[in-house]
Amino acid sequence: MNPQRFKATIVPSGARAFIPLPFDPNEVWGARERHHVTGSVNGCALRGPLDSNGSQYFLPLGPSWRRDNGLEASDEVEVVLAPEGPQLGRLGTDITAALEAEPQAKSFFESLPTFYRKNFIRDIESAKRPETRARRIAEMVALLKEGKRQR
Repeated sequence: MNPQRFKATIVPSGARAFIPLPFDPNEVWGARERHHVTGSVNGCALRGPLDSNGSQYFLPLGPSWRRDNGLEASDEVEVVLAPEGPQLGRLGTDITAALEAEPQAKSFFESLPTFYRKNFIRDIESAKRPETRARRIAEMVALLKEGKRQR
């Protein structure tokens, strides 16, 4: 997935602040319920979910993160963001096909934080026999359809 690079101004919002995104992550990275990203703001590493107010996406920045990285509200910053964790385009074709066949499971998988996506994929990739792998994929899809984050 291609990282997005842009300049922006940190907008104050009470004790918190945010960076409005000049792009729609659903269009750039694919539609999903929640976008978890990794990247940097002025070279300071960050990771976490994007928020939305219904019409625009933004990157929230808490007061302690800004303090620790020497950034203030109203500062102009350089931002680099990319989707975090396992993405469908990088998964095995059998996993991708199973998720594509079940849109509800796919949507829930894409909305999960990286930790949970990695655990599902790690479990599947550790299978030694093809039938074990297929069974684990089917189990993952069933759990995702039920809205469960893990086994």
